[in-house]
Amino acid sequence: MRILQVITSLEMGGAETLVVNLIPRLQALGHTVDLCVFNGTETPLTHRLKIESPQTKIYALGHGVYNPLYILKLTKIMRNYDIIHTHNSSPQLFVAIARLFCPVKLVSTEHTTSNRKREWKWYALIESWMYGQYNHVICISQIAEEKLREYMGGIWMEKSNPKYEQISTINNGVDVKTISNTAPDKELLSLKGQRKAILMVAGFRDAKDQDTVVRSLSLLNNDKFEIWFAGVGVRQDTVKQLANSLGVGERVRFLGLRTDIPNVLRSADIIVMSSHWEGLSLSNVEGMSAHKPFIASDVNGLKEVTKGYGILFPHEDAKVLADEINHLTSDEAYYNEIAERCYNRALEFDISKMVNGYYSVYQELMRNEAK
Repeated sequence: MRILQVITSLEMGGAETLVVNLIPRLQALGHTVDLCVFNGTETPLTHRLKIESPQTKIYALGHGVYNPLYILKLTKIMRNYDIIHTHNSSPQLFVAIARLFCPVKLVSTEHTTSNRKREWKWYALIESWMYGQYNHVICISQIAEEKLREYMGGIWMEKSNPKYEQISTINNGVDVKTISNTAPDKELLSLKGQRKAILMVAGFRDAKDQDTVVRSLSLLNNDKFEIWFAGVGVRQDTVKQLANSLGVGERVRFLGLRTDIPNVLRSADIIVMSSHWEGLSLSNVEGMSAHKPFIASDVNGLKEVTKGYGILFPHEDAKVLADEINHLTSDEAYYNEIAERCYNRALEFDISKMVNGYYSVYQELMRNEAK
């Protein structure tokens, strides 16, 4: 098979990491898998892909996301592939339009449970047409599929509509054992000293809730805890200002954009994911893979993975989050129990299962093509 993955960029994020993890593993199965990015700016993930998969052809369409000229470029590129697999909104739409001029098999992945477009009633007609161009839509979690089907019920009306059969769930996956076996970062271990480090790996964007983590730190013992934030984004300065205003600025470390996340995870004592909403957070599964306790907001996309294994706290409730952190660090048996449960849960999301799921979808589409 000749497969082309299409995404807005390779900035650090869940969808982007999924694509970079997926490409070499599909290639190992004997297939040609290339990449098209709308914004071709070089990033750490770009460099990683070039090192791990030097045979991957990378088409960089430009430096923006919503340039209509990309449709013409896509039309020329897509003719060389059997299956086009899109990620994110603009690739979904532009590839669907380009398909009018070069009929190929289309697959898309829904990476979230919510987006602003679903609130635009006028856009529903466009989405209805767009999704109708896809042979299969993969959702990264059961709740993401439920939310998509709920939305589709509004624009496709009939739940018996055959388009509903084109939607399925394949959970995001990570290389669990590699993360678990990674060595901690010696510099980070030295920096934290005797303090316990609470780590959140996420970009500073609207879906994420670093603010609650900072507020929880203000409720914890000054000498015993510090927060690490790995990631960058538009809300970073806002979070810094909040930390300073609460008097905890010197106990909050902004680690920036890291390409060694497994090492960072293994250096922390507790992993936290505080969000307003998620699809299925790769950081969720990666955090559990580190064999450390994982605490998450009780919101869609996080509770499905965490409930019964890690710890959930009410959305934006800094007091409960602080109490859970105190409990973990004051009760070694409880700490170890949660860490072990998290690791065993992560094994259910090993990347091999994700790759096999994607490959099965591709195979089914090609079998249907041959009929």
